[in-house]
Amino acid sequence: MNKHRARKRFGQHFLTDPGVIHAIVEAIRPQPSDTIVEIGPGPGAITRPLSRRAGHLHLIELDRDLVSALRQEFAGQDNVTVHEGDALSFDFRALGDDLRVVGNLPYNISTPLLFALLSQRDVIRDMHFMLQKEVVDRLAAQPGSKAYGRLGVMLSCHQYIEPLFDVPPESFDPPPAVMSAVVRLTPKPDDACVILDEDHMSRLVAAAFGQRRKTLRNSLSEFASAEELSAAGIDPGLRAEQLDVDAFVSLSNALLSKSA
Repeated sequence: MNKHRARKRFGQHFLTDPGVIHAIVEAIRPQPSDTIVEIGPGPGAITRPLSRRAGHLHLIELDRDLVSALRQEFAGQDNVTVHEGDALSFDFRALGDDLRVVGNLPYNISTPLLFALLSQRDVIRDMHFMLQKEVVDRLAAQPGSKAYGRLGVMLSCHQYIEPLFDVPPESFDPPPAVMSAVVRLTPKPDDACVILDEDHMSRLVAAAFGQRRKTLRNSLSEFASAEELSAAGIDPGLRAEQLDVDAFVSLSNALLSKSA
């Protein structure tokens, strides 16, 4: 593929380090029976080794110039399908019911994209992503830490989160201004985290962390009084980062059950 100039508006930073590319593909371990979906393949650095080992590889690319180049390069490979589109609104269920999703995600859309994928998790076997290291730290953060927040709480309800390795800026062209990291996400059993209403849970967690310095008595005042928090087993004098995932789930379910 001819050299493609990265476009800032797409948040493009193309991976070029052969060692990192190899490490990512080995972490994924594609098999001939796998249906793999690569988000943002760019010039195809990870795409080429994946295409040689996967059963079928779907590529989702927003940049039409890259789409054209990818279609030309992989025209002779029946196991590669190139989709021009936005991963944020893409219907992953249309590609199958046992997908493995991978990608060097544009950092400017990584958080909303993770939430979009979470909403289609029923057809996704696992996910391997290159993300800003700060985002991976937030995903894996434990209660009580500064990195612990809404993103980590909501994803860890449904996914096991495994940071794999860090990737320095010089591994990309152009180099980003931050460190990157590769993370593996695999689904938890359906009964690991039973949430009565995902939307209510999401709004509750967003409100709790929206004002981190405030106690739950204040940050969750639109959801419950201090007395109702106490009745649900939550100390209203705590702050959001002091509650673990199970406590947030229990609180959301308890408030919904009380209002039913």
